Amino acid sequence: MEAAFESVRLKERAQQLGFSMLGVTRALPSPRLEAYLRWIAAGYHGTMAYMARADRVARRRDLNVILPNVRSLIVVGLAYHTLNVPAAVLRDPTRGRIAAYAWGLDYHEVIAARLEALAAWLRAESGGMAYRVYVDTGAILERSHAQQAGLGFIGKNTVLIDPKRGSYFLLGELLTDLAFDRYDEPHRETMCGTCVRCQSACPTAAFPQPYVLDARRCISYLTIEYKGYVPRGLRPLLGNWIMGCDICMDVCPFTRFATPTPEPAFQLRDIERAAPRLARLLSLSAAEFAAFFAGSPILRLKHERLLRNACIAAGNSGDASLLPHLDALLESASPLVRAHAAWAVARLAGRAAREALQAALARETDAECATEIETTLADLDAGSL
Repeated sequence: MEAAFESVRLKERAQQLGFSMLGVTRALPSPRLEAYLRWIAAGYHGTMAYMARADRVARRRDLNVILPNVRSLIVVGLAYHTLNVPAAVLRDPTRGRIAAYAWGLDYHEVIAARLEALAAWLRAESGGMAYRVYVDTGAILERSHAQQAGLGFIGKNTVLIDPKRGSYFLLGELLTDLAFDRYDEPHRETMCGTCVRCQSACPTAAFPQPYVLDARRCISYLTIEYKGYVPRGLRPLLGNWIMGCDICMDVCPFTRFATPTPEPAFQLRDIERAAPRLARLLSLSAAEFAAFFAGSPILRLKHERLLRNACIAAGNSGDASLLPHLDALLESASPLVRAHAAWAVARLAGRAAREALQAALARETDAECATEIETTLADLDAGSL
């Protein structure tokens, strides 16, 4: 009979590799699968159509579709928050705000490399195994599996929370056909109690009910996943967020237990990587964008979407000194950027923007962008910006 691998040795090796936490669970279907399917049916996934694809649902339903004969699922966590940026800087309306997970190096690469190192060690020590590594890309319900592996509970904000450290950690998974001598007990279902701080603090009311997120209203989704014209009614609610959002985690009572991460890859080396000045962002060329954010997950956003988001933040800033940068973007090569720049110009300049916006509309060749500018002009006349 094949001997089961000692989970204590696995955890010791994971700690040596720098992981903050590790849990092992049997490779069983997630108990939250049906809730996930109801979430999809409600349309809460927005434009992320890949989440509803039959092949991806099949993988979530049965991990054997991902790795035949899979027996165990190893879930790791890596703390990322440095907790060293003054709140006044992050809330400065003349700066764009970036979610804390993106202040350092790209976590996908950091965690994947360590999981591969863990897998190589495990394969050598066990005499061989089949495995698969995922970091935020696999078709599995990772937070549910993390809860089953004992790493924390899923809060009303749908984020995994460790009662001892809050929710500022990132997850990765290693699926394997190895068996272990001990599996971790699932964490309790919830510890939220009557607390609704995350629900109350969300500027866009993205939680239709506790434990359910409507991605279509979520600032993280709107600034990262959503590639189109941000709904006009939501733009003022984005504040100065230009990539992601930390609000529902910041207000969580368990966040008070978070401590600064010692992880070198996530140390903030430049305040501009956490809260860049909007004037600088709005003037970045594509090459400058790539150079400035080299090694950062912000590069996954792409230059066009960063400019779109920066235009919205500028429109919310009340800072008229940004108008020259926005005027220049009215002639951007991107219709998406032109439309959001027009909205921002109108927000900052008021009726004085009419002439510039009419000129922009007259030369506009993209039908959707033209409609956006026309709507901005109409809103300007109605005083509803």
